[in-house]
Amino acid sequence: MRLVLDTNIVVAALLWAGPPRRLLDRAIDDETITLYSTPTLIDELTHTLQYPKFIQRIGLYATTPAALVAQYTALVTLLSPVHVPRVIERDADDDHVIAAAVAAHAELIVTGDRRHLLPIGSHQGIAILTAQEALAVLASRP
Repeated sequence: MRLVLDTNIVVAALLWAGPPRRLLDRAIDDETITLYSTPTLIDELTHTLQYPKFIQRIGLYATTPAALVAQYTALVTLLSPVHVPRVIERDADDDHVIAAAVAAHAELIVTGDRRHLLPIGSHQGIAILTAQEALAVLASRP
C-alpha cells in the first residue's frame, strides 16, 4: 500500500507515542507499505522540527532535527511531482501533500489537518484519513 504522510503526522510519529508512531512503525515493519515524500515535504519537515516548541522534545531523545529528518528521508521513496495543482484554496502547503500522493499513485494520505485536508475526504480516489483510520485500514487488509 502506498502512503503519503503529512508533515504533522511525521512530526507526531517522530516525537510521541500514539497512532502516528504506530503507523510509522507498521510501515517500517511491513514490506507491503511504501511511504512517499517529496523534497518540498522534506524541507517542510526540516523547517517544522526547528520550531522552539519541538526543540526540547527532540532533546529528550538525544538527537537533532537534522538526524530525525535524515532518518525519515531514509524510510521514504522521494519523488518530484511535475505539477502541484491548486486544490486547497487556503493552504498552498497542503497542495504539496496532494501532489505527492497523486505522483506516487498513493492509496492513502494520512494527516491530522482537520481544517483543510480531512474535510475533503479524498482526492482523485486517494483517501485522506487520520493516523487512527489508516491503521484500521491496514489492519483490515488480508
